[in-house]
Amino acid sequence: MSKSQVSELAKELDPVVESFRNRPLDDGPYTFVWLDAMSQRCREGGRVVSVVTAIATGVNSDGHREILGLDVFTSEDEAGWTSFLRSLVALGLTGVKLVTSDAHSGLKAAIAAELPGCTWQRCRTHFVRNLLSRVPKNAQGLVATLVRSIFAQPTSKEVWAQHERVCVELARRFPQAAEMLQDASEDILAFTTFPESVWRQILSNNPQERVNREIRRRSDVVGIFPNRKAIIRLIGAVLGEYNDEWMVTRRYMSVGALEKAQTTAYDDNSVARLQTEEEPALVEQLAA
Repeated sequence: MSKSQVSELAKELDPVVESFRNRPLDDGPYTFVWLDAMSQRCREGGRVVSVVTAIATGVNSDGHREILGLDVFTSEDEAGWTSFLRSLVALGLTGVKLVTSDAHSGLKAAIAAELPGCTWQRCRTHFVRNLLSRVPKNAQGLVATLVRSIFAQPTSKEVWAQHERVCVELARRFPQAAEMLQDASEDILAFTTFPESVWRQILSNNPQERVNREIRRRSDVVGIFPNRKAIIRLIGAVLGEYNDEWMVTRRYMSVGALEKAQTTAYDDNSVARLQTEEEPALVEQLAA
């Protein structure tokens, strides 16, 4: 295919992608949102630079997943994330109760500024990887199993109780890992204030991984993009395909669970979650 043919095809694709990116987000409230960022290389000012491709995915009021937005910015700082979230709000993003993402720099501040009343769930998968870097390699399997047991509990009370047990256990051999786990409790266990039926989907960015793999497969063929517009064009086309597919597949979450999540009362007191007759020792330990 000649360069002129490629250029003509690109001209036809650009308005389609821009229309998709700038469409009104009028199927809210979008109770749950996932934010992810990928690094791409492109040419700018005669140099090859690394830029951030940010993708937002949400669940609409009908229970279907939806691609909410795509943007490219220079770095994962507060200004970049704030601009991205502000653009989504301008398009109609409303009703967000929980945002799940990795611990991107500046993202928490941007969420607080642009999505008031929303809380942040730190991606479990990425957190566990970071935690394992604090323990010797020969103990990583055991520690990973212990930490994953926290998220396998059936109720909020049991999740928080198991979290404290694991912290106590880790403190005996790996105090740095125990401290990290304890300090991150509110961020990695934010999902427990929502209905149990949606926990699996909201506690990590794993639902986004299939999309990310396809984006990487397509972008690896390109290698270095000629400019940011080319990144938007390719990735926007891929995301548009996924969005169309999701609209005709079965619901990702039930409408009932979403309605319940919209009325969930947040409780930031970890001790109160454990104030039961079965866990008096743990309550005393936390209070101390």
